[in-house]
Amino acid sequence: MLQARNITVTLGRAEVLHDIAFDAAPGQLTAICGPNGSGKTTLLRAMTGDLPHDGRITLNGAGLETRAPWELAAIRGVLPQASALAFPFTVLEVVEIGLSRGRSGGDPEAAMQALARVDLDHYATRPYQALSGGEQQRAQLARVLAQVAAPVAEDGPRWLFLDEPVSALDIAHQLDVMQIARDFADAGGGVVAVMHDLNLTAMFADRVALLAGGHVLAAGPAAEVMTSETLSRAYGCRLRVGAAPPPGTPFLLPQAAARAAD
Repeated sequence: MLQARNITVTLGRAEVLHDIAFDAAPGQLTAICGPNGSGKTTLLRAMTGDLPHDGRITLNGAGLETRAPWELAAIRGVLPQASALAFPFTVLEVVEIGLSRGRSGGDPEAAMQALARVDLDHYATRPYQALSGGEQQRAQLARVLAQVAAPVAEDGPRWLFLDEPVSALDIAHQLDVMQIARDFADAGGGVVAVMHDLNLTAMFADRVALLAGGHVLAAGPAAEVMTSETLSRAYGCRLRVGAAPPPGTPFLLPQAAARAAD
C-alpha cells in the first residue's frame, strides 16, 4: 500500500500542496488529475522522495525516510515528465540504466524485452538523441520497466510512478502505454500516474485523485470522481461527461480505438 498523510510542500515561499491525503493500492491504477498548477507533479515527486515535504509517506508499510535510495530503486520505478541526457547513449544503453538500479540486472534479455514492450526493440542501437520526443518517452518507459520488470516479488508488490506517460505520444502508442500500465496493475503491481487526458483516465484508471489549488477536491473510484459537476469545479469550465459535441463536429474516443490486427 502507498499512503500519504498530511503532505504539505513549500517551494520558495509558496505552499504548493496543502495537507494532502492520498492512497494507492497494489493491483490498481490510480490516476492523479487536475488542471495545470494544481500540484499533480509536485505530489508525485513528494511520494517518490524527490521533493522535501511535511507529513508522512509509507510504501509497502515502511516510511520513505527509512529506506536507502537503492532500496527504493528496487521496489519502484519513476518516469518523469522529461529526461535530458548530455552523453551520446544508445537507446539500449539508456534502458540498461534501469537494470543497474533494479533487480533484473542478472537477466541479459531484460532490456531488450522492455524495449519490445514499448515497440522500440528495432531502435536499440540508435543514438537516444536521434529519437523523436515520443520515442524518447517510450525509451524512458522501457528503462523503468527494466528496473521493475516483475509486478510482484517475494517481499511485496512493485510500483510504477508515471508522470504524464502519454503526453508526447500518438493515439496508438497512448493505448499501448496505458495497456502496459493496466497489465502491470492487473498482475499485482501498483501504478500511480499523473494524467491530463480524462478520456484515457476514465478508460484505464481504477481510482482517481482530483487536485485543484493544491488540495484534493475528490478521490475515489473513477466513475464516482469523474462527474460533470466535480470536473467542472476542478477545471473552472463547464464539462459534460458522456455528452456528444454538436452535430457535424467530428470527435474520437479512445474506447472505440484498437490496434490493427497483425
